[in-house]
Amino acid sequence: MAKVCDITKRGSVVGGRYSNRTRATQFNPCGKVRRYPNLQKKTVFVPELKKSVRLTVSTRGLRTIEKKGAFRALRDAGLI
Repeated sequence: MAKVCDITKRGSVVGGRYSNRTRATQFNPCGKVRRYPNLQKKTVFVPELKKSVRLTVSTRGLRTIEKKGAFRALRDAGLI
């Protein structure tokens, strides 16, 4: 399973960590860290299709589904 949201297409990003001692310098001894989106497995019922669709969706994607509606959000994402 890829760690990518089905609706927003957002995946992981690489970010840096800073220690308080070296916050204002270029040297970053803490290294890099990979941050993942908050993915959830959800089953969404689409009334227009009269069936349920199983999605791996981020919490932001769930808000998009709430705002646009299931059919329009899935259509815009290219899933139906």
